[in-house]
Amino acid sequence: MKRIFIVLLGLVVLTACNGFLTEEPKSEMSVDQFFTNPTHAYNAVNILYRSGCTDFYRTGVYSGSRAMLGGYISGLFDNDYKGQEVHVQHCQDLTLNGDNLSAYFDGAWDACYDAISKANFLINNISQTPGLTDLEINNLTAQAKFFRAFNYYYLVKTFGNVPLILEEYSSLENIYVERSPSIQVYFQIVEDLKFAVEQAVEQGGLNDVAMPKNEFRISKGSAATLLADVYLNMGGYPVLENRYANAASITREIISSGNYSLITNGTTNNKSAFNIMRQSDNKDEYMYSIEYNSSISSSYWQPSICYPSEATSWGIFKYSVTNNAYKPTNEFLWIYDDEKDLRIQEKQFFHSSLTYLENEIEITKTFETAPYLWHDDDALFETGKTDKDIVVYRYAEVLLIAAEAIAKTEGVTPEAIGYLADVRSRAYWQTERNVIVDELTGLSEDDFIQQVWTERLREFSLEYKIWSDVQRTRKYPVTRETNKGTVSFVDVVGHTTIWGKLFNEKHLLFPISENERQRNPKLTQNPGY
Repeated sequence: MKRIFIVLLGLVVLTACNGFLTEEPKSEMSVDQFFTNPTHAYNAVNILYRSGCTDFYRTGVYSGSRAMLGGYISGLFDNDYKGQEVHVQHCQDLTLNGDNLSAYFDGAWDACYDAISKANFLINNISQTPGLTDLEINNLTAQAKFFRAFNYYYLVKTFGNVPLILEEYSSLENIYVERSPSIQVYFQIVEDLKFAVEQAVEQGGLNDVAMPKNEFRISKGSAATLLADVYLNMGGYPVLENRYANAASITREIISSGNYSLITNGTTNNKSAFNIMRQSDNKDEYMYSIEYNSSISSSYWQPSICYPSEATSWGIFKYSVTNNAYKPTNEFLWIYDDEKDLRIQEKQFFHSSLTYLENEIEITKTFETAPYLWHDDDALFETGKTDKDIVVYRYAEVLLIAAEAIAKTEGVTPEAIGYLADVRSRAYWQTERNVIVDELTGLSEDDFIQQVWTERLREFSLEYKIWSDVQRTRKYPVTRETNKGTVSFVDVVGHTTIWGKLFNEKHLLFPISENERQRNPKLTQNPGY
């Protein structure tokens, strides 16, 4: 199914000046020559930071990113160029299948298995590297297992049962692998992440600090947060393996460490926590981020999708094209209370206007609501390139996972209420925290958990969590213009989208590419496709 893995020596090295992982191609090397000195092992890990996760987050100005696919199929996000970008239209029409989006799904599938192959190669060979201490072996192995788990997690959530491959390929034998049950894949993900989390620092384990304080390397908090998310999802569909107690335990460990914290609001709206998120990569809230550097890769278009396609004609941006590729629909925007919630105020998570000077005349443009969290002044107006990282996990998610998991296992306790209130009170910046606590106190377990789901929708609106939550809960969020800020949850199967399409059970997983099925005759298609 996958081609033989050949390692490129020196593909990635760590620069001393800022810790960013840069590529420096040098020469090809056969497998039996690799891992003959410590540099090889470090290079093998470094390359995972460049290719281990970025393909499904990499953003094109027209197409958006593969991480946005769930937003499109939910009907809660749109794309100005959907007439051209057929994957968006097929998702909204619920007409996607393994043929019409084969090339699109190939990109996600291939990138994940390439990363898994590289991680397997490292995990299976690193202990044989002369000159590496046991501490180094444990640390590098933990990082590799994080990336293997992360890629399998994306695959199993997207496609369901997938081939579970844990050995590197050294020949063409046994290259066709059947799909393994999802539960088996999840167990392997848990095993990898538990190794990363449980290795003590004195044994070469990961540092227990926020990722930015760890020179943007995977930390214990990164692995623990991913593990908590995995446990949460295992408790839902389609696995239904109750691991809520595990999720509660691991999130409590993260919280009690005291090494992570929410970004706090400043004194003005433009110094809010959400504008700090937009501008800064170096905060204790960031559990796992994908690092970018414009001097290495200039194909990261995230700032250009903060404006509609018509903005290209304004002639003020350094990007050649703009496109609102992840445009929130009204039905999504109604999840926010537009009086209480700072996140929905202009130039917080979203915006709909721009004022600038042209020939010393002030001009204001208005447009349909677009993301603002990715807005980068330097990139848009000076360089046409951005260095801003993509945040995948934040401490806010740790708190909301803890709130849900504790409520599931212990009821609506003051602890669970407190974690939800921590996240909500930052956004409801003019509401006293004790008022929020009082509103949550006394709720039934179901009502409280739906409040957590609602907060996840609001807080992670631009972090691509929406469809994953629909998949695991099988509940769809319904909003109304006449009651903004209130969300009700209905069964997703049988629900009609805002585009007038009916969700069937098959839509909760994406189809396997028919191209991939032709390459691997042992692959079966997901039911309904």
